[in-house]
Amino acid sequence: MKKPQTNKTSAVTIHYKIWLESVHGEGIMGDGKWKLLRAIDEKGSLSAAANSLGISYRKAWGDIKKAETLLGIVLIDKQRGGASGGASTLTEYGTKWLALYKSFHNRMDKIFEKEVEVFLNKLENKNKL
Repeated sequence: MKKPQTNKTSAVTIHYKIWLESVHGEGIMGDGKWKLLRAIDEKGSLSAAANSLGISYRKAWGDIKKAETLLGIVLIDKQRGGASGGASTLTEYGTKWLALYKSFHNRMDKIFEKEVEVFLNKLENKNKL
């Protein structure tokens, strides 16, 4: 006699990544760059933002420059350090990108959550024999 299967769909969750890339496959914006922009906005410094995210200053700077080049816009204004240190602030475009990407991601989260629920409900109904 076959042992009945236990349905464990309630233990299923979804993980996904969203990113924007150029038509040539070069990454423009994803969660990493969005977190970096957010950290720059909060910390007021590219260096402090990179440190808070556990990435090198060189990587952070390269990621921002690459996104700016691919988009054709400036995302951050950078003031070189002096006696009081440097500073980085988001430009108007940087602030707009930060807000729009967050809004876009939140909408996608809701869509994914709904679709996963539909998927799991169908799976549960199929398993009830």
